[in-house]
Amino acid sequence: MKKQKFRYNPETLSYDKVQLSWKEQLLRTLLVIAPAVVLGFGFHLLFSSLVLSSREVELVHENKDLLAEINEMREEVLLMSVVVEDLKKRDNEIYRVVFNAEPFPEQMRELGTGGSDEYEALKGHDYFDRVIENKKLIRALEKRIYAQSISFDEVIQLAKEKEQMLASIPAIQPVANADLTRIASGYGWRIDPIYKTSKMHWGLDFTADEGTNVYSTGNGVVLDLEQNLWGYGNCILIDHGFGYVSRYAHLSAFKVKKGDKIVRGQIIGSVGSTGKSTAPHLHYEIEKNGKKIDPIHFFHSDITAEEYERMLEMANNANQSFD
Repeated sequence: MKKQKFRYNPETLSYDKVQLSWKEQLLRTLLVIAPAVVLGFGFHLLFSSLVLSSREVELVHENKDLLAEINEMREEVLLMSVVVEDLKKRDNEIYRVVFNAEPFPEQMRELGTGGSDEYEALKGHDYFDRVIENKKLIRALEKRIYAQSISFDEVIQLAKEKEQMLASIPAIQPVANADLTRIASGYGWRIDPIYKTSKMHWGLDFTADEGTNVYSTGNGVVLDLEQNLWGYGNCILIDHGFGYVSRYAHLSAFKVKKGDKIVRGQIIGSVGSTGKSTAPHLHYEIEKNGKKIDPIHFFHSDITAEEYERMLEMANNANQSFD
């Protein structure tokens, strides 16, 4: 039962019932309800911060799963990078060596893709830094795989041309063993026979009697015939293809002409002592892609292992060249 309030009236010396206006009644009601509302709102904030809704719990689990997937993806990309690196090593150190090819250009493996703003759309999202790191790893891997596919295309083409290449690469002595007196000088720093100073000797000197046959060391085309009063003297250049060019210097005679197609073992000239030469001999050089290389490494088709070892020893012991 609602309590009735009274107020003392001094005029009538009695108690009168207190009658509240509607405003006063409303204010009293609000004063009673307000603390409950504030307290309820406080409890709501407290529990909402401590206790997650079912949807929030679901999102937390999804984020954990996504993070695990991101980390797993990174490990898989790193593993694939190791595999591609192994393919690159085999490509350069095995396949290309077999076919006497230059290593695949490293700059081709590092060609750039994408710009600095490629990942702008990802910024601000959860784990965006890890996602961007993964995407960069994948981009780098894509570049390396693409470059490796180009390299393997070249290797496949080299394999198809192997028969022609093996016939073209210089592989025999330009002077037959039966006609060879000795190797007077090898590739490397030697004493000049005229100036008596140390100079780089870019080939091998085969001593033999004047007029001894000189043979092409591989299939090819006669690139040029030179006739010099000094230097190489009478000289033949043969283009073997695949980046190889051989030079036969100080000849006494030519047996071919410019533009002739040559096969390995064909007689192309005769030993002489023309140009800057102190005695009859053949000066023999090989170039690979414009760079002079040691011819001693190319005699593998017409001599035994023992003969090759003896040739190496003679070439290394020679102190003075003949030209």
